[in-house]
Amino acid sequence: MTTTLVIETATAACSVALLQDGKVVAHRHDVVERGHAELLIPMIGALPGQGRAEHILVDVGPGSFTGVRVGLAAARGLAIGWGSSVQGYSSLALLAAAGFAADPGRAALAVVLEGGHGEVFMQLFTSSPLKEDGPFLSLGPAAALAKLGNRQAIGSGVHRLAAVDPGGAFCETLPDAADAALLPPAFAALPPRPIYGRAPDAKTLAERGLA
Repeated sequence: MTTTLVIETATAACSVALLQDGKVVAHRHDVVERGHAELLIPMIGALPGQGRAEHILVDVGPGSFTGVRVGLAAARGLAIGWGSSVQGYSSLALLAAAGFAADPGRAALAVVLEGGHGEVFMQLFTSSPLKEDGPFLSLGPAAALAKLGNRQAIGSGVHRLAAVDPGGAFCETLPDAADAALLPPAFAALPPRPIYGRAPDAKTLAERGLA
């Protein structure tokens, strides 16, 4: 039996999940805006076995600069202490997987996260199987709306799109560690290093050699 600890701190949400053979057996989730560093370790400690796992999966971004670093620091530290392996996943892919699971009939969507300085991180996805429809981009709200087309947009940054287009199809939501169970293997095998949104990091799985 393989046990995986999932750490999610890339946005205003702070959550952890314990998976056994890909199924969620324990889960903690809170929306904190700030204070991830103070909350995360007690959250992990409240899991069965104090969260100890053979494998650690952590959100590497894009998202909050501080939040991403908090999650990665915890993952690396625990991995050293436990002798565990560590890999990463994208906050954008996690939300896409959850969005498609919530509406299996949906063929495509856009994930939009708060990007700072009035911009958003945006990436398009298709389902069956989950696939990136191009790299993620950092865009102003108007440019993001132009790229959106007829797709529904989900994520923490959709309020910026709604401010420009109040009648748009938007669903505000945050990543949840438990949804990592929905990720196909290739999306849960990123290197454990941060993706902050710079152009060199904006690559598809194929461009990273993982597809």
